[in-house]
Parts: sequence; C-alpha cells; structure tokens
Amino acid sequence: MLVVGIAGGSGSGKTTVVNEIINLLPKDSVSILSQDSYYKDNGHLLPEERAKINFDHPASIEFKLLVDHVDELLKGHVINRPIYSYLTCARAQETIPVHPKKVLIVEGILILSNAKLRDRFTIKIFVDADSDDRLMRIIQRDLIERGRSVQGVLKHYETYVKPMHLQFIEPTKRYADIIVPEGGRNKVAIDILASRIQMKLNES
Repeated sequence: MLVVGIAGGSGSGKTTVVNEIINLLPKDSVSILSQDSYYKDNGHLLPEERAKINFDHPASIEFKLLVDHVDELLKGHVINRPIYSYLTCARAQETIPVHPKKVLIVEGILILSNAKLRDRFTIKIFVDADSDDRLMRIIQRDLIERGRSVQGVLKHYETYVKPMHLQFIEPTKRYADIIVPEGGRNKVAIDILASRIQMKLNES
C-alpha cells in the first residue's frame, strides 16, 4: 500500500488536489483519511468554551488514533473512522468503515507536523497557496459549513488560523517531497503527482 500525505494551510485547496488525484487513478484504488475526523471530542464543553477551541494547533488532534488507523490499514485491516462535527465539536456515536486499498491518502493541515505519522508516508505533499486566496476560501467554507458570521470568521482567522499557520503549518513545507503551488488550480502538478503515484503502484 502507498501512503500519500497531503498537507497545506487551511483553504489551500487540499481537497481539490485529493479529488483530482483520485479521478486520475484507477477506479476504487484509493482510501482516504482526513485529519478533520480525528479532532478530540469536546462535546462536553459549554458553547462559549467550544468557540475558543484552537483547531489549528497540533494538540487538538488525536494523532495516536490516526497513526493506529494508518497502521491497521497497512496490515490489511478495516478501520472505523470517527465522524466529527464542527458545529457540536463532538464525535458522533456512528463511525464509517474504511477498507484498505492500493493507495491511502491522509490529508490535513497538520499531518506533516507529527513525526510518527510522517514516517508512514511514502510520498509527502504540501499544497501551497497565497494567503489572500486561502482567506477567501476559509470565509466561504466557514459561512456554509461551520455556521459562522463573516466577522466571526475574520476574528477566528486573526486569532487562531494565521498565527498557527505561521508557527506549525508553514514550517512543515521542509518535510514535503513535492510542493504544489496554486493549490487545485495547478493541473500540471496534479497530473505529475498522479503519474508518480501510478508509477509507484506499478513498481509494487
């Protein structure tokens, strides 16, 4: 199994890159684990406490469970991926089964910050994008998916997203084998990535 890590700042276009790569690879050959599923369960907190959760800090992620799930998939076992809600800051009682396939993509803003997880990756990718472009995507996403106001998104960006990006996410570029500038708009880079993954598959 090839394990591909795809990191990058919030709003950089990681999801687009992941979807484009899947479309270019053989059908039903890819499993996906998103870091967002592995946020710690904070459903017990009061609403005002939930509003202060720093989702951009490595401490917010249950990395041990994510690493354990990657290892189980590498062994050929099915895992039960958590379901996390940004609205409740809690995990659902239900889980989603993920089956081992030829390629496992692990994606998320902080996945290259964890050494144990990083060691599992065959290929490490960092999706880069201009900060203004990322902020526009964050505003659009948070209004629709996370129920925030524009003012709330901007305050959250200034308080958490921007400083955490500079401290924890941007520095992980140095671990990447490949940096994809312009996110999902970079069709040439995505084609090269998919070809490289296909080549690795043919070698195995």
